[in-house]
Amino acid sequence: MNGRSISVVWTSLGMALLLMILPLPEWARAFRPQWAVLVLIYWCLALPHRISVGTGFVLGLLLDVLTNTLLGQHALGLSLVAYLSVQLHTRIRIFPLWQQTFAILVLLVMEHMLSLWVTAATAAAPAALRYWTIPLVSALLWPWVFVILHNVHRQFKVT
Repeated sequence: MNGRSISVVWTSLGMALLLMILPLPEWARAFRPQWAVLVLIYWCLALPHRISVGTGFVLGLLLDVLTNTLLGQHALGLSLVAYLSVQLHTRIRIFPLWQQTFAILVLLVMEHMLSLWVTAATAAAPAALRYWTIPLVSALLWPWVFVILHNVHRQFKVT
């Protein structure tokens, strides 16, 4: 992977991290998409030989620091999501976009369940119904995230 490709990937991941810490009103926090997970999944599907578990781990640690959560909480979830995305990339990529959305929803729910498990083991668990709106909103945004990042991928010739 050349320097330009690395910078494009990490710039998109950095922008996703910035969207994760963007201040929102109290009512909108339950609907904040998992931007970092969505962008990581895209790059794992697009470049499975370059972006994988290590990238997910580093991105998760950065997300832990930025969101002031237990160190390693997101790193564990994003590593698992990256691993499964890389392992299943050939299957997921051949799906039409609407079927990809369901596969992405499963990955997002798994990451959210792992995060809930870590949170429940160390502190009080969040409200149940509001907590599960986040993966649903994120999955609904997958088609747009896919189209935008696919255009970035082609425009900058990321390999």
